[in-house]
Amino acid sequence: MNVLVTGAKGFVGRNLCENLKNIRDGKNRTRPGIEIGEIFEYDIDTDPALLDGFCEKADFVFNLAGVNRPQNPEDFRKGNFGFASTLLETLKRHQNVCPVMLASSVQATLAGRFGRSEYGLSKKAGEELFFEYERETGAKVLVYRFPNLAGKWIRPNYNSAVATFCHNIARGLPVTVTDPSIELELLFIDDLVEEMYDALEGREHRCEFDGVNAVFCENGRYCASPVTHRATLGYIVECLERFKAVPDTLMMPEMPAGSFEKKLHSMFLSYVPAEEAAYPLKMNVDARGSFTEILKTANCGQFSVNVSKPGITKGEHWHNSKWEIFVVVSGHGLIRQRRIGDGAVTEYEVSGDDPVAVRMLPGYTHSIVNLSETENLVTLMWANEIFDRDRPDTFREEV
Repeated sequence: MNVLVTGAKGFVGRNLCENLKNIRDGKNRTRPGIEIGEIFEYDIDTDPALLDGFCEKADFVFNLAGVNRPQNPEDFRKGNFGFASTLLETLKRHQNVCPVMLASSVQATLAGRFGRSEYGLSKKAGEELFFEYERETGAKVLVYRFPNLAGKWIRPNYNSAVATFCHNIARGLPVTVTDPSIELELLFIDDLVEEMYDALEGREHRCEFDGVNAVFCENGRYCASPVTHRATLGYIVECLERFKAVPDTLMMPEMPAGSFEKKLHSMFLSYVPAEEAAYPLKMNVDARGSFTEILKTANCGQFSVNVSKPGITKGEHWHNSKWEIFVVVSGHGLIRQRRIGDGAVTEYEVSGDDPVAVRMLPGYTHSIVNLSETENLVTLMWANEIFDRDRPDTFREEV
C-alpha cells in the first residue's frame, strides 16, 4: 500500500509519517494487516510537480494540509479549501478512487463559540468539498473532526495552550491561565495515530455530532478517534508543575495505564531540554558505603541504590508490614534473613553476574554482606512504601 500524506511536516503529519515508517520497516509489528510500500510526504515546500505522481500511485491519502493561524483571515479558505481542491482534482484526473482522509476540526460544527469562526467555516467548506467528491467519484471519504490535539512535537506559543504550558514550565518560564476552570477535550497524538491505523485497515470509527461532541454510530457521516480526555486548564498546569518538580522531590505522580496523566507526562518530557534530562541525586555517604534514593511513588513504594564497601554488613533490622526486594547488580554478597523469635537463618549468595530478586519478608530481620575484599557491592532496592521518618517501621536486631 502506497500512502500519500499531505501536511507531512506538520504536527500530525510528522508523527504519522514516522510511525508509518516503523510499520514499513518492520519495527512496529502490532498491525500485521497493514503493509506499507512507499510513503509520499508532501508539504508546502514540496515541488508541486510531484503531487501528480503521488496522486497517481497512492492507495490511501491522508490530507492533513491546512492552515490554522494565517496573517489574513481570508487565507483560511485558501489554505483549507484551495489545496484540497487541487488534491481532489489531481486524483480525479488519474481516476484514482482510493480512500481519502480529511483532517478537519470540531470547529467545523460551528456550534457554540465556533459559530462565527473563520477557521471553522473554512474547515466546513473543506468537508463539503470532500463529501461532494465522494458523491461524484464513489471514493471512500473519511472526514475526521479533531478536538484539541496534544503530544510530542506540537509547536509551542502557536495554537496549542497545552504545548505552550509544557514548553514554559519545563524551562521554568511563567504561564498565564485566565480561567482555570475552562475544560479542554484533548486527543493525544499516539491515540490519533492508532486511529489512523484503523482507517488504513478499514475499521475507522464513524460518528455524528451533537454540538461539538462526537456520538459514535455505525453509519455516521463523520469520523473521530474514540479515545480522548477532558481536563481543565487548572488541572493541566497542576499536573505539569508536579512533573517539573520530580527531579527535586523524586515523587512520581500516579499515572495508571492509558490515563490522561500518563500521556500528559510523556508530552511534558518531550519539551524538557535535552541538556536537562539528567539531574543529580542526593547520595547519603558514611564509612560503610552509600545509600541513594532514586524515585518515590504515592502508592507503589520507592527505588534506591545501596553501595556497600568490601567486608561491610548492612541491614540487621526487621519490619512489621514493610517489605523490600533486593537485586545485586554488581559485586558478590550474601543476603541473610531470620524470622523474629526463630533461630533458623536463610542465606542467599548473590552476584551481579547472575542477578536474582530476593524478597525481604515482613517479620524477618535481614542483612546484606559484601563478601568481596576489593570490590563494592551495588544493590538495587525497592520498598513497598516510602520511608516515613515519623513511622519508620524499622527495628534493629542482628540476624
